[in-house]
Amino acid sequence: MELDALILARMQFAFTVAFHIVFPAFSIGLASYLAVLEALWLKTGRDLYLNLFKYWLKIFAVAFGMGVVSGLVMSYQFGTNWSVFSDKAGPVIGPLMAYEVLSAFFLEAGFLGVMLFGLNRVGKKLHFLATLMVAIGTFASAFWILSVNSWMQTPQGYAINEVGQFVPADWFKIVFNPSFPYRLAHMLLAAYLTTGLVVGAVGAWHLMKERTNKGARKMFAMAMGMILVAAPVQIFIGDMHGLNTLEHQPAKVMAMEGHFESHPDGAPLILFGIPDREAATVHGAVEIPKLSSLILKHDPNAPLAGLDTIARADWPPVEIVFWSFRVMVGLGMAMLLLGLWGLYARLRKRLYDAPWLHRFALIMGPMGFVAVLAGWITTEVGRQPWTVYGLLRTADSAAPLAAPAVATSLAAFAVVYFTVFGAGVFYILRLMSHAPHRDEPGVAETPIRTAGITPAPAIDPDRPIPTGEETDHER
Repeated sequence: MELDALILARMQFAFTVAFHIVFPAFSIGLASYLAVLEALWLKTGRDLYLNLFKYWLKIFAVAFGMGVVSGLVMSYQFGTNWSVFSDKAGPVIGPLMAYEVLSAFFLEAGFLGVMLFGLNRVGKKLHFLATLMVAIGTFASAFWILSVNSWMQTPQGYAINEVGQFVPADWFKIVFNPSFPYRLAHMLLAAYLTTGLVVGAVGAWHLMKERTNKGARKMFAMAMGMILVAAPVQIFIGDMHGLNTLEHQPAKVMAMEGHFESHPDGAPLILFGIPDREAATVHGAVEIPKLSSLILKHDPNAPLAGLDTIARADWPPVEIVFWSFRVMVGLGMAMLLLGLWGLYARLRKRLYDAPWLHRFALIMGPMGFVAVLAGWITTEVGRQPWTVYGLLRTADSAAPLAAPAVATSLAAFAVVYFTVFGAGVFYILRLMSHAPHRDEPGVAETPIRTAGITPAPAIDPDRPIPTGEETDHER
């Protein structure tokens, strides 16, 4: 692969979005979890829920901050590396991204400080309202960002003006484009599953060390319940999303399935194999006859078109999409297995005394992030070679930059991101390594002063007030 400016710009955006997306995926679910914990505390009065709230609030503060910082960089890349795309699609995507700032960011900024530092400074109901507003703000952020991205996947409600720009013709159709409802539900469920897996892994870790820890028991039980409910719903939503993708982006589904050839009498489901884009085949395919048609058309004999019906110039990178899709689906099945195992242990009253279940939950802890990344790779790489599907090619969207300039900024991002966010993740893991306990300290009562700002010196009440008439000797 020749590392020209276009490839480097795509690598840079992929690198930054991969770092960014894991933090919102975690903070969206964790904000809702915190709201549930505080609601249970207000309803029951049990300090157990308050201690868990304080425990996860510290982790949320760090994850939320890293999500905001990593997201700022991405917006600048629209102007630096993708200026042509920004010029052509800006009249549509610009207002949508501004709505995220005006709704989600303002809502979060207005209530985050109260949520973090106001537990002992405002009333309980007001503090709970602040927690709810932050949780709603994370949802609103996902709403607008997914609306933007979904419009790029399934554009509608636009017109093209005399200079070739996409301009809004119907804002309702733009926001609620054909793929948006499915992708919003799919992403929110992914966020809740990601958070459930992390909470379950932390609970399992501490149960393996101390099975009587009440905080670890409660968080593990709540996490297993969330996974049991969310995993099958996610599989159902994923199936609906796949049917929608087949209708609007058939080339993506063909790449996901590895269908280079059309199947007029029912297509097989290829479980594994080595896709070869040049030879237009899947080597060593392990397949189940007609199952792909059954899944995608709900009819085992339904015909399915293949990539042979599409010009090669419009094919996505099949190898990447093929394997990222299988990673996502495989992890989804593992999440369902974890939820069912947890239900089995709960029914046998051995939820807190099942070491192999705890080990499996610990292994699955980071798998939510892996599944989110695999899903986004499937979505974004599967859209190629388009930025706005079927209308604007990626090669025609990049800024006229020289490769060394893009390579330099990419290298700088790599160094800074691995240093800063590596330290942040290490700190989060340290917080998680401490077991929850009674009288959990939570976040500091007041924000830490930034460097260079120090308190004013104390005033000595016995010192006379200067009158301005002292002699040089007195001064």
